[in-house]
Amino acid sequence: MGIEPGQFYRPHGSLRIDYKKSLNPQQLAAVTAPDGPALVIAGAGSGKTRTLTYRVAYLIERGVPPDQLLLLTFTNKAADEMMNRVKLLLGAQIVCPWGGTFHSVANKILRQHSHLIGYNNNYTILDREDSLDLVKACLKELDVDIKPKVGPRAEVITEIISKAANTAASIEQTIQNEYPYLTPYISLIKQTSALYEQKKRESNLMDFDDLLVKCKLLMEEFPEILRHYQERFQHILVDEYQDTNKLQSELVDLLASRHRNIMVVGDDAQSIYGWRGANFENILTFPSRYPGTRIYRIEYNYRSTPEILAVANASIANNPVQHRKKLTPIRPAGKKPTLIICRDPIQQAWFIANKIREFRETGLRLADIAVLYRSHFHAMEVQLELTRAGIPFVITSGIRFFEQSHVKDVTVYLKLLVNPRDELAFRRLTLMLPGIGPKTFDKLWRAYLSKLEALKGPECQNGPSNDTNSRSQAWESLPEVLAAISNHVPSPSKTEWAKLVGLFKTIQALGPQLTPAPIIRKIMEAYLDNYIRLTYSNYLQRLEDIDELIAYAEQFKSTNDFLAQLALLTNLESEETLIATYATDAVRLSTVHQAKGLEFEVVFLIMLCDGLFPNARAMGIPGGLYEERRLFYVGITRAKTHLFIFYPECRRSPGSQGLETLEISRFLSEIPWELFEVLDLRSYNTPGFYSSFVSS
Repeated sequence: MGIEPGQFYRPHGSLRIDYKKSLNPQQLAAVTAPDGPALVIAGAGSGKTRTLTYRVAYLIERGVPPDQLLLLTFTNKAADEMMNRVKLLLGAQIVCPWGGTFHSVANKILRQHSHLIGYNNNYTILDREDSLDLVKACLKELDVDIKPKVGPRAEVITEIISKAANTAASIEQTIQNEYPYLTPYISLIKQTSALYEQKKRESNLMDFDDLLVKCKLLMEEFPEILRHYQERFQHILVDEYQDTNKLQSELVDLLASRHRNIMVVGDDAQSIYGWRGANFENILTFPSRYPGTRIYRIEYNYRSTPEILAVANASIANNPVQHRKKLTPIRPAGKKPTLIICRDPIQQAWFIANKIREFRETGLRLADIAVLYRSHFHAMEVQLELTRAGIPFVITSGIRFFEQSHVKDVTVYLKLLVNPRDELAFRRLTLMLPGIGPKTFDKLWRAYLSKLEALKGPECQNGPSNDTNSRSQAWESLPEVLAAISNHVPSPSKTEWAKLVGLFKTIQALGPQLTPAPIIRKIMEAYLDNYIRLTYSNYLQRLEDIDELIAYAEQFKSTNDFLAQLALLTNLESEETLIATYATDAVRLSTVHQAKGLEFEVVFLIMLCDGLFPNARAMGIPGGLYEERRLFYVGITRAKTHLFIFYPECRRSPGSQGLETLEISRFLSEIPWELFEVLDLRSYNTPGFYSSFVSS
C-alpha cells in the first residue's frame, strides 16, 4: 500500500546527496517539489535528464520504495541510464522494476491480467514484420492482391491501423484526416482491420499498439485492477511528455488519478512529432486536467551561446499558444549566427563544403558538424557537393537521395528505355506489377529476351550504344517487344501490362531525343503516381522527392547522361559511406526531426524558404504552422557555437525548364535581423544554377 500524499518517510537532514550543491536553483525546485501534480518545462540544453535523475534519487532518499515508482520513458535505454545514474548518486544497488517504455510497462501489467480481457497470459507480441505478414494474410483471405491494383498495399494499411490506435481514432477518421487520397478505399481498409483484429484474438496475438490499447481497456473495464496499480504507483514520472500521444496520456491519467503524484517533464517548444501521432495538447492542457499543478521552468541553457539563444527565443516567441519560457545562456558570448542569402541550392552547397574545410583545418572534428534540413530532398545538392569534395558524411536515415526506393521506381523506366537488355531494370519493373513473382518473371524475361534478339538490331546484338541510330532503335523496339509477350503475362497482370505498353508507346511517340525530365513527368502522370500512392504511407513526402528529381533532371539534355551521372554519384556515395562508416569522423546530414536530442559545435540549417521550411503541406494542417516553427526552434538549438542559416533565392522548377523564385521563410522575416551576421553571396562568382541558365 502506498503512502498518502504529503507524507514523507525521512526528514531532509538525513539525505545523502547535497542537492543544493549539485543543481541550479531551477532544477533544485523541480527535484524537491512536494507531492501533487507537477509540470516541469525543461528548455533545450537545460539538463532535463539530470533533473529527472535527481528527482528519482530524491524520492528514494525520502523513503519512497523503488518498486512504487513508475518511470515512463520513450526508450528502455533512457530508463536504464537514469537508474544507473541514480545508483551512482546513492551509492547503492537500486532496482526500479517499473522503469521503462510505455509499451514495456503495459506488457508487464498484461502478463498478469490479460486473461480478464480474453487473452492467455502467454500471448505472443508481433513485431512490425509479423504484423505486416498478418495484414497480408487478411488481404489474401479477402481476395485482394497486395500489390497496387484494387487498393493500397499491406504496408500502407498496417500504418493506418497503427495510427488509428495511437490517436484513439477510428479507421475512417484516420483516413479522412491523414490519408484523404485513400478515401475510396475506406471500406476495404475497415474490412482488413476488422479481420486483422479477429485473427489476432483467435491466435492469442498482440501487436505493439495492442499493448497500450489492451492495457487501457483492462483498466477501464476492471476497476479493481486499476485501483491496485493506482495504489502501487505512489509516484509517476514521465519523460519527454511533449511526445506522448492521446492513448499514452489517457493511460497515464488513469494510473495517476488517485494519488495525483505525477511529474511530467518536457518542452512544448520541442513538440515536433504530430505527424506520427504525438499530441501537443497533452502538455498544454496538463494544468487544467490536474488542478493545483505546480509549474517549474528550467530555462538555464548549458549548450548554446547567448547569440544563438537570442535567435531561438525570438523565433519561438511568435507561437501564440505555449508555456512561455526564455532560454538563459550559461556560456559566454560568441559569434552571431550567420544568415546567408545565396542564389540557389548549388551555391548553398558550395559554401557549406568550403566552410567545412575551414573548420577541419582549425582542428574541429567533422563529427561535430551537422547539416540539418526540413525534408530529405533539401539536402540533395549538399550530398553531391560533399561527395565531389571528398568530405566524409553520414546521413541519419542511412539512405542517399538517389538510393530511395521510390526514386529507383522512377529511374528503372528510364534504364529500360535506353537499354532494353537491362535485366535488373526489367526485373524491378515487372515485379512492381500485381500477380507477378520471381517464377513468372523468369518466364517473362526469357520470352522478352527472345523477342528482343529476334529484331536483330545493333542495340540488341551489341548492347547499349550512344549513337543516335542505336538509341532510336532501342526506343522503338521496347513497346513492340512488351506487347508481343503479353500472352505470357498472367491474367491478374494483363490490365496493368497493357497500361505499361501504352505508357512506353506514349513515350516512344515523343521521340528518342526527349530529355529525361519530361519522360519522368509522363511516367508519373500515366502510371507511377498511383503506384506510389498505394505503395507508400508517406505518399505526399515522396511526391516532393520526385519533384526534386525532375528539377535535377532538367539540366540534362540526354537520358543516358542523366542515368550515367546518377550511377557515378551513387558509386561515389557508396565508397564515401564505407569511409564514413569505419571512420570516427564524418559530417552528419539529418532532418531536424531525426536530430532532436543531439548537439553539434557547428550547424548548417538549410533551405529556409517559404513552402519548404515551413513546409507548405504542413501549413495546411490545423496547428501545422506552429509545429513547423517549433521544428525550426529545435534546429537552432542543436547548435552550440556556430550557426549558419541559408536562404537560397531560387531553384530549378520541377514543372518547367526554368527557375522558380523562392520567398524567404517567414521564420526569418519575423526575427530581428540585427541578431544575425548577414552574408549575401548572390554577387559572388561561385557555382550556381543562374550562371548555367544565363550561359545556355
